Amino acid sequence: MLTITRALYDQIVAHARADHPDEACGVVAGPEGQGRPERFVPMLNAARSPTFYEFDSGDLLKLYREMDDRDEEPVIVYHSHTATEAYPSRTDVTYANEPGAHYVLVSTADTDGSGPFQFRSYRIVDGEITEEPVEVVEAY
Repeated sequence: MLTITRALYDQIVAHARADHPDEACGVVAGPEGQGRPERFVPMLNAARSPTFYEFDSGDLLKLYREMDDRDEEPVIVYHSHTATEAYPSRTDVTYANEPGAHYVLVSTADTDGSGPFQFRSYRIVDGEITEEPVEVVEAY
């Protein structure tokens, strides 16, 4: 299960909405080995595409160096889908290279009639997709 604060949840959704119609992407880092998302790091979608996201390689290298310096790890890797449901595509699965991370997808399309977005979390390990519940809390 992914437990996330309301503030982080709102920041991810706001980033997805702000970058629409392009896909948004980013990371939420947390203390190494604790599985607790704490530091919101919105990234630039270098592809600037409504159907694909790509982290800028320089920005990603800088982020990983920062996380190493701070004893952090990527707890959440997130991106948005602008025209489809919040479910990992084959490309998403191919690029999922953090087996310990929660992969959050936010759909900015109203694909299920339940409102202007979906927020869903998955574990993706060795190509296997497992959806997990999301618990939004006020604080840890």
